[in-house]
Amino acid sequence: MYRFSAQVISRSSGRSATAAAAYRAGVLIEDRRTGQVHNYDRRSGVVHAEIMAPEATPAWMTDRTALWNAVEIAEKRKDAQLSREMQLALPHELDAAQRLSLVRDYVRQAFVARGMVADIAIHAPHRQGDDRNHHAHVMLTMREITGGGFGKKDRTWNETSLIEHWRETWQGAVNRALERAGHADRVDHRSLEEQRIEAQDKAEQARAANDNVGARVFDLAAIQLDRDPEPKIGAIAMALERRGEETERGNLWREVVARNLDRFGRWIALQRARVDALWERLENFSLRQNEQLNRSEGGRSDNESERITPKQFTIEQSDRLLGRTIRSPGTRLRDKDDRER
Repeated sequence: MYRFSAQVISRSSGRSATAAAAYRAGVLIEDRRTGQVHNYDRRSGVVHAEIMAPEATPAWMTDRTALWNAVEIAEKRKDAQLSREMQLALPHELDAAQRLSLVRDYVRQAFVARGMVADIAIHAPHRQGDDRNHHAHVMLTMREITGGGFGKKDRTWNETSLIEHWRETWQGAVNRALERAGHADRVDHRSLEEQRIEAQDKAEQARAANDNVGARVFDLAAIQLDRDPEPKIGAIAMALERRGEETERGNLWREVVARNLDRFGRWIALQRARVDALWERLENFSLRQNEQLNRSEGGRSDNESERITPKQFTIEQSDRLLGRTIRSPGTRLRDKDDRER
């Protein structure tokens, strides 16, 4: 599972940086601008929380309450953008220490090195959700650090190309971590459609090289990628769903999942029909062979063991009957006619 989402926490959507930081880290933070207290110190599932900052950062900025209150006070507009948040899906194949090391290394290189202060919170999967859903929330400051406080906003951090760069480098960091840990799985930051098109192209290239086994692998990959991306439900809607209340986001997610299951079910049914047709072809061939045998013996044999059945064919004979060809020992290929059926 690959997820790298970026969003901006802003007042225009009724949010505050202090509330978001308190919830992510599972702590109590009082908003000094509004006087509101955000208390989440009883929430479970927060595995690790820390603040990472550039070397020249004032010491007080590594205090979560002081940091996000300073952000709130620095922003005067009613529609001010307060923080950029990255949500990173963490590989469940890694252990807790490996996931923490992955997040720290990436945040240091991608964000802190550019001058941002990063507030990290790693969350465990919810008890009632997918037990593979380890993930991290990274809240980032949006202003330069000058002297003892915040300066002006760095607008280059808002560029779409930079977000895409972060998305791509996160993919590389995850894959390197998986490789170091000895896991064969890899993630891909591209859209499902981009991955599907690439798989189809590789399947055609494999067929052109007479590598029908490789073509099958890429064909199957393209089929698995031919689905709609599942929408994110969101924390508020998820909390309502867990209490048994249906939400608009939850209903949308269920609709997408149902469409994907229906699409894959139709493909399974098609494959079953193709297998049935091939088996019928094999059985018809067996029947013709038995008829020829009976004619050659001048009559029907009553000995059932002398009859030819599909199970009696060698692998090579079965391949030939099913329209396959043999390229090398242990490697079975379909011919062009069988591919087009």
